[in-house]
Amino acid sequence: MKRIWEKGLLALLIKSVSVSGLAAIVSTVAVSAQAATMNEGLVQNYAAAMKSAANSKNINQVAQLVSDDALISLSRKGKSTSLDKSAYLRLLQNSWNQTSNYRYDISIDNIVTTGSQAKANVNTIESWVKDGKEVSFVTTSRVTLTVSTGNAVLLRAVSQVTIN
Repeated sequence: MKRIWEKGLLALLIKSVSVSGLAAIVSTVAVSAQAATMNEGLVQNYAAAMKSAANSKNINQVAQLVSDDALISLSRKGKSTSLDKSAYLRLLQNSWNQTSNYRYDISIDNIVTTGSQAKANVNTIESWVKDGKEVSFVTTSRVTLTVSTGNAVLLRAVSQVTIN
């Protein structure tokens, strides 16, 4: 380090950094800090991850796929309820605990991405056995997904539920 100072190389380097060069570095850092961009691949990855997590009854994996700010509105036969993340996870966990042979399938279409969010139509079919009877829920939803830590997570869902 002493030699660099003696030769003035470090001083020369410091002096040669222009204001515009510094501004370019700062703007590059600022752009990198902005929210990640949503794309259709992230939406499809979300669907695959949700299917895997639900079919393995892994509540922690499901929790990672739902935003802390999520709001899920469910309607059935003219009655509606809204659930936050914790209420949704409790409902799901209770359902899993009271049933056997749980199966989950999901399909997503009509995906529209803008910035860090996507809106899409989501259809899910959940089926299980309770008290010896096979039950299935068919849910049709319009959802909003957002990017969090590089992955798509559920932010909003407006869902219509049908029980077969």
